Amino acid sequence: MKDQEMLEAAFEQFNTVSSQLIDAYRQLEVQVNVLNAQLDEANNQLRKQRDENAELAERLGMLLEALPAGVVQLSADGAVVAENPAARLLLQGAHEGLNWNGVMAGWAHSELDGTYTLPGLQTERRLALQYQDLPASGGRIVLLHDVSRLHHLTVELAHQQKLAAMGGMAASLAHQLRTPLATAMLYTANLKQEGLRPEDRAKFVDKSLARMKALEGLIQNMLGFVRGQTSALELLEVDALVEDVSAVLIPQCNERGMIWDCNKLLPSAITVMGDRKALQGALVNLLENAMHFSPEGGRIGLLVSLQGEQVHFRVEDDGVGLNGADPARLFEPFFTTRPGGTGLGLSIVKKVAEELAGSVVGGDRPEGGAYFELSLPCRGMGAVDEQDEQGDKQ
Repeated sequence: MKDQEMLEAAFEQFNTVSSQLIDAYRQLEVQVNVLNAQLDEANNQLRKQRDENAELAERLGMLLEALPAGVVQLSADGAVVAENPAARLLLQGAHEGLNWNGVMAGWAHSELDGTYTLPGLQTERRLALQYQDLPASGGRIVLLHDVSRLHHLTVELAHQQKLAAMGGMAASLAHQLRTPLATAMLYTANLKQEGLRPEDRAKFVDKSLARMKALEGLIQNMLGFVRGQTSALELLEVDALVEDVSAVLIPQCNERGMIWDCNKLLPSAITVMGDRKALQGALVNLLENAMHFSPEGGRIGLLVSLQGEQVHFRVEDDGVGLNGADPARLFEPFFTTRPGGTGLGLSIVKKVAEELAGSVVGGDRPEGGAYFELSLPCRGMGAVDEQDEQGDKQ
């Protein structure tokens, strides 16, 4: 009896375990079905993505084939992996497997615009290069743009602009030379008159010389503009520079009945670096320009000040101001608002300022008239700079 009970208990436990196994199998079967569905979905997505990638690769391949710009793929070590037909055409052949630096070995690089000129071609070919890193592979993509036509047009435009500027310069110079030359010829012709008194002869000679000096000054201005640069740079004391300029302007102001107002709001012995003649000429140009636009009895002001590390030479007048003219255009060659002007004075001032790492600006004054301000880097106290210079020589 006892054995039968044990057998029945074992059978019942077997049935229980079997039922649990059946349930677990059914759950596993359900999970397998779910996983199979998910796997099918993932496979479908992968197949779809593969087809899309293949389509994208096909489109990119067609785009690279038709792209007019050259495309070169480089490996991490700089070797050419692939290149499109445009690159082969621009580079005159295929270069797969070659080192890119070796391909570029004979190219001439222009520091002006960053382009490269390819050697050995019948017609000059200029290329502009752009690099794009490929982080995944460590390589790079090189884009090649043929800018030969653009460069040719740029050179042609610069040439045409130069010819136009030369034409304007010649026309302006001819106009400016004609009047004083005709006047000088007239005064000189008067010297041939019979019975001319000595004092009249001397007067005609003086007037002829004055016109000749005016011609010389005009030619010097033209040459200064053409050269466009300063020379013989040296340390200049601002005090001495202002005194030289004042010596030139005071007689002119007295002759025209104008007030010369010069103020220096800076320590003594302040120095600037420059060409004495060119810098003095630039300041005189600004001051004479102010005189031309000022009425009789007007004020011509020169204010010299130190602001930070810049010395400012501010020229003021009591004239009509800029009269609506664009301040930026005043410094363009041959642009002038003064009848009979050449438009070179302010252009020369700007060139001198730029050569000395300075600047010049102009505008209307609130109280009337115009101002022009020439700013130059200050080199400190003259004595200190002189000691430093001697120390450098030692």
